[in-house]
Amino acid sequence: MSQFDNVSVLHKANVYFEGKVTSRTLVFPDGSKKTLGVMLPGEFQFSTDTKEIMEFYSGDLLVLLPGESEWKQFGAGTQFEVAANTTFKLNVKSVTDYCCSFG
Repeated sequence: MSQFDNVSVLHKANVYFEGKVTSRTLVFPDGSKKTLGVMLPGEFQFSTDTKEIMEFYSGDLLVLLPGESEWKQFGAGTQFEVAANTTFKLNVKSVTDYCCSFG
């Protein structure tokens, strides 16, 4: 999908890790939310409150998923899912454009 129609965009940016990860929240008519963002190179750890699906539109990164011991490579056209109440790590190798879906 190249665009999202009929959404509201929250003005306030989500800024993490001193601005190296930023996103904006989209709210859909059914109340569901996604964030669209950009990650700069670096190493980051995220915790989830709900299930998340991370989709990548560009970039190159390694991901250490919950319960895994091996890092997995992701890039444009790939995605992964993590359960609620878990933690995962990212090692971003190049500027990465992403979408995160919640719930």
